Amino acid sequence: MRPDPTPPASPTALPGYAATGRIDELRASEYRHLDTDGQVYLDYAGAGVAAQAQVRAHHDRLLAGLYSNPHSENPTSVAAGSLVESARRAVLDFFRADPDEYAVIFTPNASGACRLVGEAYDFGRAAPLVLTWDNHNSVNGIREYARSARASVRYLPLNGPELRVAESDLVATLDVSRARRSGRPGRRGLFAYPAQSNFSGVQHPLDWVELAHQRGYDVLLDAAAFAPTNRLDLSVVRPDFVCLSWYKLFGYPTGVGALLARRSALARLRRPWFAGGTIRAVSVQGDWHRPMDDESAFEDGTLNFLSIPDVEFGLRWLDSIGVDLVHARVGLLTEWLLERLATLRHDTGGPLVQVYGPTTGAGRGGTVTFNLRHPDGTLVDERLVAREAATAGLSLRTGCFCNPGAAEGAFGMSRTSMRQRLLAGVDTIDQYLAALGLPTGGAVRVSFGLASVASDAERLVDFVQSTYLNRSVGAESPLPPRLRC
Repeated sequence: MRPDPTPPASPTALPGYAATGRIDELRASEYRHLDTDGQVYLDYAGAGVAAQAQVRAHHDRLLAGLYSNPHSENPTSVAAGSLVESARRAVLDFFRADPDEYAVIFTPNASGACRLVGEAYDFGRAAPLVLTWDNHNSVNGIREYARSARASVRYLPLNGPELRVAESDLVATLDVSRARRSGRPGRRGLFAYPAQSNFSGVQHPLDWVELAHQRGYDVLLDAAAFAPTNRLDLSVVRPDFVCLSWYKLFGYPTGVGALLARRSALARLRRPWFAGGTIRAVSVQGDWHRPMDDESAFEDGTLNFLSIPDVEFGLRWLDSIGVDLVHARVGLLTEWLLERLATLRHDTGGPLVQVYGPTTGAGRGGTVTFNLRHPDGTLVDERLVAREAATAGLSLRTGCFCNPGAAEGAFGMSRTSMRQRLLAGVDTIDQYLAALGLPTGGAVRVSFGLASVASDAERLVDFVQSTYLNRSVGAESPLPPRLRC
């Protein structure tokens, strides 16, 4: 943090902000639709935003040519296949991945990439799964595949108010599992963790990849929240599997993600089924099949060949702006917001805002999660914040963001309270919260990204201060039931 404890009235006064001015220029041109009707977009962790140039490129390409299913050999098929392969090369170039080492598998999203690994990984008694608490549910779900193979599943807890994982806990857990695998050569385990938590914004060390490799583990790195505003260089950091959703990076296209996989790790996966496009030959009467011997063995059915070329345009677009420039802008806005929120106090002296995770810009990304407090210290219901923020034109996120482990750590839930038998008969989220004795069902999350500007952060602070500072608990109109976490 800067030595001055009082943050400036605007992020534009921060040292280094002017150097990120190109983003302001882009906001006024390519992203001017973000300012329609006074809206404020603060959910980049949920989805990035598309530039007008991306939409124009998609439109122009479709009108300029004809493309068809790339599984055929006709001219329109070849044209589509050529664009898909060009997009693969662009992905490898963007992440500085050696094409001899890494393959790009197009998926519907990051969740689909996680599922590909989970269903095909060789879990077993000698091949465990290790995860951090703050994984997204799409990574947590891999544990079902592991358990069905009788593999042990171990979680690494979050420590302290910053919700970080202690490296000593990671080393101890990996070493214990490695000792249990001794005498069983060739068996490995899988360590899965997010490069950046989509709940707290915590950025875990990328050098954990090599630490796990040294202990005989493959590594699945969830980069969905990290890659939009941070450089991931696969010539330096070499996870075995990287999961991505392209709309998180640059807004468009949706419905397309990717699994970047080291070819050596990909060769060890064994898919439990096959589909059109994934096999070289198959017999019904002979009851045999031969899978493709490249990445297409993992791409079920027909690829989204009309949208995958937009991935290449999006990557070129992001690269032309500069990931480092986006990173700098997001870092400045995040640190300013954290400092401003920390200054907001009720006349009682109590804080208005409780932040979950790091309260400075160190070792974190542009996702800030918090709850608001009344003057008496009780929490403001996150559903009320969602409703009033929407009325004020702010698009933010409330809930627990598909990250139950981070929420359990943030809200101080004990393992005993989470026992399944204690929650028997609980059918709704609200009943679940009542059984746990929790005062609210989640938190408020705001996040910055590619097109964020100072006024976005300023509008949020103005809304929080004008709406909730010194506001006592009142008789609010009924709030809708919580439907999911």
